Amino acid sequence: MTLDDTPHPPTPETSAVDARAEDVARPAGWEAHPTGGRRQGPHGQRPQSPPGRRPRHGFIEVRGAREHTLRNIDVDIPKLHLTVVTGVSGSGKSSLVFDTLAAESQRQLNATFSAFARNRLPSYGQPDVDRMAHLCAVTVVDQKRLGGGARSTVGTATDIGARLRLIFSRAGRPFAGYSNAFSFNDPQGMCPRCQGLGVVSVVDETQLVDRDRSLDDGGLTFPAFGVGGWFWRSYARSGFFDPSLPLREFSDEQWRIFMYAEQGELKAPNPDVTSYEGVVARFNRLYLHKEPDAYKGKAREAFERIVTRGVCPDCAGTRLAEGARSSLIDGRSIADLNALQADELAGVIRAIDDPSVAPLVADAADQVERLGILGLGYLSLDRATSTLSGGESQRVKMVRHLGSSLSDLLYVFDEPTVGLHPRDVHRLGSLLEELRDQGNTVVVVEHDPEIMAIADHCIDMGPGAGRAGGAVTYEGSYDGLVKSETRTGLGLRAARVTRDAGAVRTPSGHVRIEHASTHNLRDVTVDLPLGVLTVVTGVAGSGKSSLIRGHLPAVRPDAVLLDQSPVRGSRRSSPATFTGVLDPIRSLFARTTGAPAALFSPNSDGGCPECQGAGVIFTDLAFMDGVTTMCEVCRGRRFKDEAQQHLVRGRSIADVFELSVAEALEFFTEKAIRPTLQRLSDVGLDYLTLGQTLTTLSGGERQRLKLASELVVGGKFYVLDEPTTGLHLADVEHLVALLHRLVDDGNTVIVIEHNLDVVVAADWVIDLGPGAGHDGGRVVFEGTPAALAADGSTYTGEYLARYLAD
Repeated sequence: MTLDDTPHPPTPETSAVDARAEDVARPAGWEAHPTGGRRQGPHGQRPQSPPGRRPRHGFIEVRGAREHTLRNIDVDIPKLHLTVVTGVSGSGKSSLVFDTLAAESQRQLNATFSAFARNRLPSYGQPDVDRMAHLCAVTVVDQKRLGGGARSTVGTATDIGARLRLIFSRAGRPFAGYSNAFSFNDPQGMCPRCQGLGVVSVVDETQLVDRDRSLDDGGLTFPAFGVGGWFWRSYARSGFFDPSLPLREFSDEQWRIFMYAEQGELKAPNPDVTSYEGVVARFNRLYLHKEPDAYKGKAREAFERIVTRGVCPDCAGTRLAEGARSSLIDGRSIADLNALQADELAGVIRAIDDPSVAPLVADAADQVERLGILGLGYLSLDRATSTLSGGESQRVKMVRHLGSSLSDLLYVFDEPTVGLHPRDVHRLGSLLEELRDQGNTVVVVEHDPEIMAIADHCIDMGPGAGRAGGAVTYEGSYDGLVKSETRTGLGLRAARVTRDAGAVRTPSGHVRIEHASTHNLRDVTVDLPLGVLTVVTGVAGSGKSSLIRGHLPAVRPDAVLLDQSPVRGSRRSSPATFTGVLDPIRSLFARTTGAPAALFSPNSDGGCPECQGAGVIFTDLAFMDGVTTMCEVCRGRRFKDEAQQHLVRGRSIADVFELSVAEALEFFTEKAIRPTLQRLSDVGLDYLTLGQTLTTLSGGERQRLKLASELVVGGKFYVLDEPTTGLHLADVEHLVALLHRLVDDGNTVIVIEHNLDVVVAADWVIDLGPGAGHDGGRVVFEGTPAALAADGSTYTGEYLARYLAD
């Protein structure tokens, strides 16, 4: 790939930019799209770029992009503008924006560092593209959940906590020390009992040992201490005890030695046991402070049975030492401020009247207010990041970038409206515009029409998904997109009406949740109708998930919950392996050809010996970037020649792996195979190939893959948590049709959702609110969608009425 500064004019018939493009230097040959022109967004006239700050090159140029399903496309992205990339799921949006544009920007930036530094930076391969020019340093704000472990909170992730620590170190009385004395991640500031975690773990000794059994009979119940193991021998062969004697018959001294003797305290009578330590002492030292996620299978079950966790009694869960908790400003400690909702906290911080910290106060308050603007006003700074959803995680990351004085950056966002109620979407749009007006280029992959409407430039990908996508079907203004014949344009123009009264289903009964008080729920009692489609809605943080996911399983343990948890699988996993359809396919090949079934699995005997069935070779270059290349032996097909020589109806197993779901439905007639393929098609994944690795799927695709797989359970009570995540307008219509089919088949379907197209399609709506956090937690409406829109007293009702009138 060559990179140069020579302007290449885009194709006139697909190029457009609105009137704001006069602020950038247009390449020679640039022509506005006939339907171009500035569209006034919902927030008034946008500020123009500062005079005299025009970039040398007005566009980021992408030429000949072929990454994944992209069809050798050329795209020009205007700098200092807000560009929204749209298109149906699987159309190539992420391939263009993340795997080509962002990946190459990050790769080139990383290449400027030393080899030592690059070894500690993420590795990005060179995308399949002919040429890219005029790139900017990029910041990717995606939906990957925030890491950091048990010590990571909203306060630490946004750096607001660091600002508060500085404020208290200067203005708190009595003086407790410098800023690290207010940090629960520093030895000076952390509670000594819980080590800054806010929780303490206690061993339930009755679960660790079974006193009715002897050591020989499995009296130690933790798997690591099982009969025959090294730890077991240190007790059974120590000489302190009779291993055939039930533990209950140990003397008091034997029990003390067995359970509590510290490491090195005693020398075992048997010289073969070189190090003796009591069971509880050893468990506490080796296992107590680990997270349950460190264990799998039976070991995790045993750990969760043995270890109980509760709020630290010394710090009351604040994680902080006594000195930090005692230092106050206006009668509040830093722990008190960390526990406040962001909506409250901003005002409390601004009320701090101390000239020595005035700049810090203003900065911290601004950052906290941005949490509210992003629809996260219900979060507190002490909220663990591990409890945040993908959408919440992305918006928390945004807080760190907003207000930055850096400019001329490329910001890339991945569906930032995920999890947002329509009330909060326009606030997010304002912040995206703010980033742009600071002199940055902002590119957003998004399906929400309101974000499309404020864009300076739109790029629509399609026309279909998978092999049917990968092309640019429209470039230009939002007004032109609405008038276009693309699937996005048709979706934006589609009429929206509530269901006729005669079409609304009548419940076959009800299931009651009584006195729900989890988190912010206020003693909620609600009847959920059976045999209909019910949508539970409300602003983010209003209590939807707390009500349904927290309380429904207690009254309907048979409910099948389809949530947003990530799809599990390795780089070898594919839709065929994840859904289990590979097993009957292998059996078909084995039965037809007489070869063993293992020959038709890339992860078993049939795998290419050169790449071990992965299809690619990963070369570790030590301190340089690793390189992934197609396997030259199997040419990326994953199977060895012997497996590919066996055919079923003219196709090899490698050919089958390359079939799309739609093509596989045409090829297979077997009853053991077709139902799984049909479910994949029903959830809109008919364009995926059976052997496509799960690591190449978008978040929305992975969620729908899980939906297709979970439907195999055959339950009659389904709960779906925001199933429209990552779905295009056309795909949402497809999903709604699937939900109606489920109900028509005699199932009950409950959907936790913000998407108004889903709300409109419901038989019954339960709206929670009226606000978020302590301002929510109540049922504010129950009824049909038409009644909700007519009522208009709730946020959902207000925006639903606008949506239907638009």
